[in-house]
Amino acid sequence: MSTETTASVSTHILDTSIGRPAEGVAVRLAARSGRDADWQALGGSATDADGRCKDLPALPEGTTHVRLDFAVEPYFAKKQADAQQDAPANRDSGAPAVFFPEVAITFAVVPGEHYHVPLLLNPFGYSVYRGS
Repeated sequence: MSTETTASVSTHILDTSIGRPAEGVAVRLAARSGRDADWQALGGSATDADGRCKDLPALPEGTTHVRLDFAVEPYFAKKQADAQQDAPANRDSGAPAVFFPEVAITFAVVPGEHYHVPLLLNPFGYSVYRGS
């Protein structure tokens, strides 16, 4: 929850290749207090059945930049393995499970604001925006 001296962050992931939330994606949160400051790892979470991380750590006072790191490769590898069980003829196609194994989103914040940053994801691309 944001206060007058801190910002807050939330996120969710929609797998646009299937039109459903992406469950089980690890998300790490880091923050820094200035453009030239070092990143401070704050912890992380994983997306739930609705594709949401409801327990991301709070941002420290003085945070000016936030980075969300999404580990999407394990999600797509599992999805591909599940699909291969249903369609064995596609097994060993040699294609990678995902083109972007990780997605890192960095954005600026100001105290007192809440930032909801959704990730729209598919195996060969992604898009983000500031949501509400």
